[in-house]
Amino acid sequence: MSANNIQYKLSFPSQAINSSIKLVSSKSESNRALIINAVSGGKCELSNVSEARDTQTMLRLLADETVPVWDVLDAGTTMRFLSAYAAIKGINKTMTGTERMQERPIGILVDALRQLGAKIEYLKNEGFPPHKIEAHNGLNTNKISMKGDVSSQFISAILMNAPLFENGLIIALEGKIASRPYLEMTLQLMSHFGLSSHWEGNEIHVEKGQYKTQKYQIESDWSGASYWYSVVALAENAEIELIGLKENSLQGDSVLVQIMEPLGVKSTFNENGVVLSKIPHQQEVKIDFSDCPDIAQTLSVIAAAKGIKLQLTGLESLRIKETDRIAAIQNELQKLGADMPEIETDLFEVVSSNFSVNGQLIDTYDDHRMAMAFAPLALIGNISIDNPSVVNKSYPSYWEHLKQIGIQIKE
Repeated sequence: MSANNIQYKLSFPSQAINSSIKLVSSKSESNRALIINAVSGGKCELSNVSEARDTQTMLRLLADETVPVWDVLDAGTTMRFLSAYAAIKGINKTMTGTERMQERPIGILVDALRQLGAKIEYLKNEGFPPHKIEAHNGLNTNKISMKGDVSSQFISAILMNAPLFENGLIIALEGKIASRPYLEMTLQLMSHFGLSSHWEGNEIHVEKGQYKTQKYQIESDWSGASYWYSVVALAENAEIELIGLKENSLQGDSVLVQIMEPLGVKSTFNENGVVLSKIPHQQEVKIDFSDCPDIAQTLSVIAAAKGIKLQLTGLESLRIKETDRIAAIQNELQKLGADMPEIETDLFEVVSSNFSVNGQLIDTYDDHRMAMAFAPLALIGNISIDNPSVVNKSYPSYWEHLKQIGIQIKE
């Protein structure tokens, strides 16, 4: 249970749901656009920048590069992107964050930055924040190798700083590539701002050049959309329009359009965004989450509630998120009469023997996605969510939007 001891009790007086939701803007796109803007000198015109705490933290820190310490709080993307930006640019900076942030590994990124010639020293535990970045006398190479199977953010963090290298940048990726759509998003955003790149085998080549001053409107957040797919999947009768999503999205989680059909939700695009409607679901589904790990919790809950035999692979990165998300989802599903055991190495299966929602308290583990993944269960029965303010990390208006569709929330 959270230290502040606040809980929300959620209930739903049965009714049909027909609503339009103005989704929050994409944290992933916002954070990348902010770094690109910083590298280009801060002259780009960005609109619809995310209200998420992670993005607002990055905005605040970038506004003053002279501050000696950048405290990113619990924002993993912000830690990684700003560490690379400061190290490659050669800014004296101490990077720190919350206690949990200091348990999240950053060694792969630091090793890569050191390959380039950056000066970085760990202040506490080897391989983890906090760390101190010192000015350098010039970078000594523009070609490095990095593991591709841990976090795409480590790679994106360096890619976006390519204009700071005199002769472009080459990154050779080792092993399996995790979350490839997020790397594609980074490269496409870089292209929008005028930088050319290409992918040759396992190498990403960014050509010599500078970002151009451009306008860019951030798209709505497909990760945030996943909770509305869950609402439609779990409700008896529902149709929801999500405003601000694009059919040809840069975001990896737009794969929801294909993934959610077997789980019972159809997507129809219109001029405003996408309309979600109920269709029959399949009894057995297998999904590889390597490219879309942020939606794994939500889909696990949907499968458990609907009695779908869901097999999940590609969950490796979930161990090092805001919490150990695999353990968290297993613990909370057990309270509801379901589980997600690992039946083979990296193969999990949602098992729902006697699933019921009758007032259980869901712990959120300081993880925004745990709160939002379990909240739609209010459509089935009464459920309580501990420490509901965790949603501020990515979707501050989430609870207000749930009220909009008729879910009742009591503190």
